[in-house]
Amino acid sequence: MLMSPRLHKGLFAVKEATMPYIQSAVHAFEPSYGRRSKQSFIGGTYQPLANERTADDPSNFRAHHRAELYTQKAPLHVAGTRKSIYTPEEAPSLVKHDTDIPAIENTQNDESSTNSVSADSTSVNSASSAGNTALQTMEHAVKATGAALTTAGHALANAGHAIAKTAKTVAHAVQTAATKVRNAWRTFTRLKAIQLIIKFFQGAHALWKKRMKFSYAFYTAIFFLLTSFEVLFIQWGMYSEPHYAKGTHVSQATKILNSVAGQLTKFVSQMWLEQKYLFLINFVALALIYLALICICNRFWIATATFGSVMSIYAVANMLKVQLRGEPIIPADLSFLSGGDTGNIVSFIPKDSEAFISSAVTTLLWFLVVCFICFVLDGRRKFIYCSWTHPFASIKNILGNLTRIIAAVLSVAIFFSFTWNLGTPNSWPYKWIRDMGYKAELWNPTDDAQANGPAISFLNLTHVKAMDEPNGYSKETMQKLAQRYSKEAVLINKNRANNLTDNNVVMILSESFSDPTRVPGIAYDIDPMPHIRSLKNTTTSGLMLSPGYGGSTANIEYQALTGLNLANFNSSLTVPYQQLVPTQKSPYSFNQIWNEKYGSNGSTAVHPYYSSMYLRNANYNKFKFSYFYTLDSKKPIWHQHHIDKSPDVDDASAYQCILDLLNKQNTTNNGNPQFLQLVTMQNHLPYNDWYDNNEFKDADVSKNLGYWDRYSIDTYTKGVSYTDKSTLAFLESLDKLDKPVTVIFYGDHLPGIYDDASKDKNNALTLHETDYFIWSNNASKSRGIKIDHATSYTSSNYFMAMAAEHMNAKVSPYLALLTKLRENVPAISRIVVQKGGRSKGNATYLDSNGNEIEKQKLSKTAKQLFKDYELVQYDQTSGKGYLQNTKFTQVPSK
Repeated sequence: MLMSPRLHKGLFAVKEATMPYIQSAVHAFEPSYGRRSKQSFIGGTYQPLANERTADDPSNFRAHHRAELYTQKAPLHVAGTRKSIYTPEEAPSLVKHDTDIPAIENTQNDESSTNSVSADSTSVNSASSAGNTALQTMEHAVKATGAALTTAGHALANAGHAIAKTAKTVAHAVQTAATKVRNAWRTFTRLKAIQLIIKFFQGAHALWKKRMKFSYAFYTAIFFLLTSFEVLFIQWGMYSEPHYAKGTHVSQATKILNSVAGQLTKFVSQMWLEQKYLFLINFVALALIYLALICICNRFWIATATFGSVMSIYAVANMLKVQLRGEPIIPADLSFLSGGDTGNIVSFIPKDSEAFISSAVTTLLWFLVVCFICFVLDGRRKFIYCSWTHPFASIKNILGNLTRIIAAVLSVAIFFSFTWNLGTPNSWPYKWIRDMGYKAELWNPTDDAQANGPAISFLNLTHVKAMDEPNGYSKETMQKLAQRYSKEAVLINKNRANNLTDNNVVMILSESFSDPTRVPGIAYDIDPMPHIRSLKNTTTSGLMLSPGYGGSTANIEYQALTGLNLANFNSSLTVPYQQLVPTQKSPYSFNQIWNEKYGSNGSTAVHPYYSSMYLRNANYNKFKFSYFYTLDSKKPIWHQHHIDKSPDVDDASAYQCILDLLNKQNTTNNGNPQFLQLVTMQNHLPYNDWYDNNEFKDADVSKNLGYWDRYSIDTYTKGVSYTDKSTLAFLESLDKLDKPVTVIFYGDHLPGIYDDASKDKNNALTLHETDYFIWSNNASKSRGIKIDHATSYTSSNYFMAMAAEHMNAKVSPYLALLTKLRENVPAISRIVVQKGGRSKGNATYLDSNGNEIEKQKLSKTAKQLFKDYELVQYDQTSGKGYLQNTKFTQVPSK
């Protein structure tokens, strides 16, 4: 087919304008920037030259000594000898055009076609120019970023060089110093004298590595000897030498048997003489502790030192407490240590015991030295072989580790099971110790510890259950009980005209206050308490049966504030303030009567000592006292006077704090009455001749008193005299107030300083009787009132019910129950009175004349009251609190 020359010329022009520019000459290209690295050919396609005569393979580019690649602001090309070229599929700088040209039917349009192609070529050049401009902008940005990174790199490099240089300098200095030290040490050790010393110690070390391992037989002997010693040492602290009145004929055999050595010998020998294996029971109890320590730490001598130290300290502390307070250490006492009161307790140690404590400390230190020497000399480091670093290296290691773990777990488990179930009927330790001759007397910890051993007595009190559920306890039973005593309260209130909350009530626990002249064998030419003795003749008063002698302050206080009695609790619960109240959510106390009427400021407590004693800070908060003023409270008590050398705040200061609270009621409680609780400290033990000009030393006409007994009793009596005078002044100040105030005053217990009297079992009741009175000031409607019936003897759980009767105030159903119970059984206490025989049970009941009542001989009404009282106490302390949803404790407001 022939083509017109003009048409051929047009087609050539179009093709030339649309084809990408490719330079194929071998040496025609001159690089403008320099040599670059080789580029990849991956993803390219082969395109023939325009004449389509030949096509080269990419391998042909290796023919001319590796074809060199260059780059410009143009597509990348390769210069080769062949007439073909490899072009990538996508060249970023090329603009693709459609080379298909439509058939031209009319030859007369070639001019217009040529113009059209020229226009297209112009647009292509314009687009290419815009793309090049964008690339240049991007390139400048990349260069700027690169320059910044380069600068940062140089800075980091310089810093690195500086650090490396410094490290090199320091390393060189250290190396130089180490070299000097090494050279000096070598010079020193090459000295002949030093060489001799080194050889000596090398030989000694060789012998040291071959030192003997103590045998397990030797360990066993130490185990039995130390455990036996601790059992006897602890038991020894429970005994004291007897005193015999002058002129009394006592055989030498009796004196030997009653001596401390005789009593201790009997404690051991009764295993053969009476088949009572109490020594063995205590031995097993301590041996379980010792064994657990050995298995836990796996170091015999470390466990020995720990066990011996702890048990010896316990023995000394137990002996001191028995001397001072007439009772052994119980688990509840450990709260003094956890509460941070250790220093306060140490301050109670009497002077006559300081020499013994000093010698005990010296002995203990020597014991620790011996244990340390044995630890060093013993080649056996581990009691049970084990290897924690290579547990599976051998069968020996595996078995040793398993034995070690099993021994530790098993020893602890056995001790825990033994201790936890001692007081649980039908458990294996309960049955075993009773088969061995143990008879529990937990209601009297002192007698129990003397008869059965302090160790087993202590462990028997670790697991405490407050009360067993009484028969018939249920929601329905408690609702009926509440209804019954609501009716009783209505009957009582018909004859009562006043309200409790219309009066300020001040409840005063006077520490250790009692009449010393009432104790057999104690006599003075001067009356130590004439004012209180006279007052008791004109107001409601009498003697309070106390569950403690020499201690148990918190127990008497608990009974007075709650109306509950320790006689209803299980014998293992010995201190409710430490064993019960901390576990209760909302325990009831009588101060809450004023809180319900006047709000949270209705009751306040004062104690001129430290708040943590007996956990009062936590317990008073649960009792809902608005504030508790103590020596260490956020706002301490503001009167802290001491008499002469006495370490405790005197009663006059404590009374002044109460007066100040009463005078400030207009600002602190909107002028409303309050319940104020005061626990004094002036007459707390010890009694170390605190007072100057003590006239009772010369007035003491007691006979057959030892030096230390007389020394303590005379100091105590002078303190009673100070209390008597301070109390009179306090009551006179209350009489001057224009607001009604009723005072409930009582001593909590006798001090444990009457050694001779306490040895006579016929004096048990006398040593548990303290003085009390209930008195109202001139502004009160009950001033001058004296209740005569059934007041000669009472117990602290009745005080609020008696105060309501004294004030002619209306009562709640709970107070009605206490009122009716007191009419039938005036005094209840957890003690055992021994007057010609042992009282049955774990409590003592007295009539209004102080005569003991047998519970079995009570009237039907009294037995029902006792049953109801036990139900109420169980519901409030251990039961489900059914009475909280009733108005059982609510007093009438009008």
